[in-house]
Parts: sequence; C-alpha cells; structure tokens
Amino acid sequence: MKKVIYLALILCFISCDGPEPRRPIEVKTGSYIKQSIKRNKLLLAEEEAIIQRIIKKDTAHNYTSGTNGAWYFYNKKNQEQTQTIKPDDLVTMRYSLLDLNNDTIYGFNEIGTIQYKVDKQELFLGLRTSVKLLKENETATFLFPSSLGYGYHGDDNKIGTNIPLKAVVSILKVEKDSILN
Repeated sequence: MKKVIYLALILCFISCDGPEPRRPIEVKTGSYIKQSIKRNKLLLAEEEAIIQRIIKKDTAHNYTSGTNGAWYFYNKKNQEQTQTIKPDDLVTMRYSLLDLNNDTIYGFNEIGTIQYKVDKQELFLGLRTSVKLLKENETATFLFPSSLGYGYHGDDNKIGTNIPLKAVVSILKVEKDSILN
C-alpha cells in the first residue's frame, strides 16, 4: 500500500507541469509592414515628382529645399533680421493651406492669426519645421508631400487622405524665449 501511495505522489508531481502557452493560429510574416513601406515609398516618390514638375514650371520663383523634404520660396524676405526662430519662441503668424492645384482648402481668414509656441504646440509636421526657417516679417510658400502634411489620416474635415499641400506662411511677430536668450 505504501508503494502505491508513493507511486501516486510521484506521478502527481511529474504530471504537474506549468500551463502551456497557446500558439498562434496564424503566423505573421511581416509582409503587411513590408507592403506598407513599399506603398508609402511609391506614394512619396509620386508626390515628389509632382512637386518637381510644379517647381520646373514656376520660373518666377527660386525654390529652396528644406531639411525636412519640403520646398519653399520667399514671397517677402526680411534682409535686416538675422535671427531665425528657435524652439520655445512665441510666434504670431498667419497661414493658408491650398492643394497643389492652388485650390484653397483653408484661407488666411478661416484660420486667422495664431500664436504658436515653437515645438511646444501641435501643428502638422511640415509647418512645425518650416516656421523655424523663417524670420519676423517674412512670408514664404511651402510645398509639402502628404507625409509632412496630414498624411494618411487627413484632418477629419477638408483635407483628405494623402493630400500634398501648399502653405503660405507669414510670420508677423517673434517673441524670443527669455530663458534661452
């Protein structure tokens, strides 16, 4: 009888493995992500080609390439001011958004004059980086691929999916951050 009890205890301890994790029914290969990357690269190449055609046709302006992938030209340049806008500066500005066919999406009056604490408030990516290229009393026109605009999601209002944008940005006033300056 003792042997049976010992044998039952040994079998009980041997059979008590921890819970076995469930294996996935489907194994993900990452192909969806690879396809998405490929699709986004093609979209960006198409949008950049459109922007390059616009630049080539526009012989009246000298476009400059921004560091973020946008292209711009100055409508009004401030030759006297040397300091550009830095993070934490408070910028009073106006801007309008157009599509690449020059159809107005949001006009100056619709957006109004805004105050923007540089790198501390939300603006779409292209505008956030482009503001730092300008100085007080300057106006520039920027061409953004959709990845620097509102991207795949749009703005839930007038800007749809993957729409490249043209922005006319006017810097009215810059209040330098007193801690850094």
